[in-house]
Amino acid sequence: MNEPTITSRQNTRVKAALRLRERRARKERWQFLIDGARELLRALDAGVSVDQGFVCRELCQSEEARQVADALAQTSATVDLVTPEVFEKLAFGDRAEGVLAVAATPDRTLETLILPACPLIAVLENVEKPGNLGAVLRTADAVGIDALLVTGDGTDLYNPNTIRASLGTVFSVPVFGTDNETALAWLAQQQVGIFTARVDAGRLYTEADFRSGSAIVLGSEAAGLSDAWRGDQVTGIRLPMHGQADSLNVSVTASVLLYEAVRQRG
Repeated sequence: MNEPTITSRQNTRVKAALRLRERRARKERWQFLIDGARELLRALDAGVSVDQGFVCRELCQSEEARQVADALAQTSATVDLVTPEVFEKLAFGDRAEGVLAVAATPDRTLETLILPACPLIAVLENVEKPGNLGAVLRTADAVGIDALLVTGDGTDLYNPNTIRASLGTVFSVPVFGTDNETALAWLAQQQVGIFTARVDAGRLYTEADFRSGSAIVLGSEAAGLSDAWRGDQVTGIRLPMHGQADSLNVSVTASVLLYEAVRQRG
């Protein structure tokens, strides 16, 4: 791979990769884009299957990017060298680190997950903004969460912005896409306490006991949680709000609640 194998922005493999910026193409092909050295390193470390790699040697300025380029060459993926002009077309946003890949969407099922005693689980319902989802993933990774369930059609785990906002932790966190009914049935099977973050809940979050197996459930900022997350098996909790705003960003709420659970567990 001493000379660029792709010199045209109209190359069929380049155009096929660009289509993966659209959610519809990602769902149809069960593939997604990973753009960035750190994100690609974390994906490879997590065993994500890479189908196609694009490398621009001139843009691989960091040691991390050069490490990824070498690692891609060791995989079974087709790896093409491209010119800077082609890579700038492929790169997402204004970041061009010289390495990008098309990967297979991980096929994760809750049935294969083995939980420890007293697991800490988070559930996100219809969190649509990639930046918020990525920020929650970073917190989930930081606290060492045992599972993160995402429900609702609006949540897009492998949106390029989600991957970037998560700093690649979407690959290290045990994250599962599912629906509310399946999530509730699975949580009941695990015999964990279910705590839902609601602005109208009567109990403060500091009054909840997260020391045993717990699932913390959060909804979107616009709509909150649906009625699927109400019932005798669910405990509503809230954060105190002393100003004019009646809610926090969902990623901030997730951080407060997950770290409170960690604090209680010592």
